[in-house]
Amino acid sequence: MVKQLFPVLLPAVLAAQDPGLTLPQAIRQAWERQPGLLAGDAQVEQARAEAAAARAGRLPTLQADAGWRRTDEPLMAFGMKLDQARITAADFDPARLNGPDPVSGLGASLALRQPIYAGGRIDAGITAARDLAGAAEARQARRRQEVAAAVVQAYFGSEAAAQGVAYAQDALDHARALETFVEARAAQGLLLKADALRAKAFRAQAEADLAGARQRQAEARNGLALLLGGPAPAVLATPLEAAPRAEGPAGSRSDLEAARLEARAAAAAAKAEGGSLKPELGVELGWGTARPTFGTGGATWTNLAVGARWTFSFAQTRKVQAARAAARAAEEGLRWQQAQADRDRADATAAVDAAEARVKAAAESLAAADEARRLTEARFQAGLLPLTDRLDAEARLTGARALQLSSLVELRAAEARQALADGRPVEGVQ
Repeated sequence: MVKQLFPVLLPAVLAAQDPGLTLPQAIRQAWERQPGLLAGDAQVEQARAEAAAARAGRLPTLQADAGWRRTDEPLMAFGMKLDQARITAADFDPARLNGPDPVSGLGASLALRQPIYAGGRIDAGITAARDLAGAAEARQARRRQEVAAAVVQAYFGSEAAAQGVAYAQDALDHARALETFVEARAAQGLLLKADALRAKAFRAQAEADLAGARQRQAEARNGLALLLGGPAPAVLATPLEAAPRAEGPAGSRSDLEAARLEARAAAAAAKAEGGSLKPELGVELGWGTARPTFGTGGATWTNLAVGARWTFSFAQTRKVQAARAAARAAEEGLRWQQAQADRDRADATAAVDAAEARVKAAAESLAAADEARRLTEARFQAGLLPLTDRLDAEARLTGARALQLSSLVELRAAEARQALADGRPVEGVQ
């Protein structure tokens, strides 16, 4: 007997020991495992690296060259011998100058270049890259909160689906008891055979409703697992009942902060493009050596150069115009997003108010339907009501339960959207 009961009791014992996954834990798990967010983390890392690369634009660059060469090209052959410090009077013979023998040798050089002025391109590029990195971080923070809102919807949707299965099972139990009662009364001639068939059909519909509830539960759990980046746990510990409405001033929306930084980055990028039309000033320090063979004599030299360069291109002027247009577009986009944010806040507040009203109405409807079923069940068994009234009471209770679950999920989802609109952490999870 114990062996037979063990497989049945073990899942219940494990479920009792499992504290379950709370909503904050589910949100943090999604942040750690959700593939879309992991991709966003990589994009933030890329933006930070690009900002660091832009800052390095102020630093000098070092170029090193080394190699072996063999040539009989007149100018290069003479230059190689000159670099190797082995020019003689015979090398100035016109015949040798015009048709030199092949010359080979080793050479190495180092060049250190430091920009002094680049028309403001370096500083503007640093500003643009830094702002783009900040915008990427802000966008990622917004995506995290959006995922948190989606987790709230999926989490409580799964919880409501599980409660829906329990309600469907309860309805099926009552339908089976009703079928047994009606069949017994019909066998005694106290009820019509049509009533027995109607009760049987009602029980079959309850079985179909239970199967549908289980399907909805499986779909809800699959959706939650997709967000969590792994299988959904068996126990969800945070209750579906509405939490107290969050009080306090609205925070700073990270999507608006990202738009502001992107507008600043676009303005800096336009400035950088404009700097390309200005002259550049830089300094170069070099060292070089050339030898006929490794370890033999040769020559070594150094050079120091300070110079300016200016390049004009009609194509670059068009690029400057395009960058300035992009900056204006970013500014207009920021204003549009700000207007959308203001509307989102108003709509989110109205949605929460409406959802709260629906939750209260659903609670009252559920209480009335539950009491109506209790009374009609007792009066029907006493023979004071027809079967149709009894079935209507069951149908009203089923509808009231579905309305209660959907309104509770809608309220929690509306509260999450309000937190998004206000720039507050969803469910207070940082």
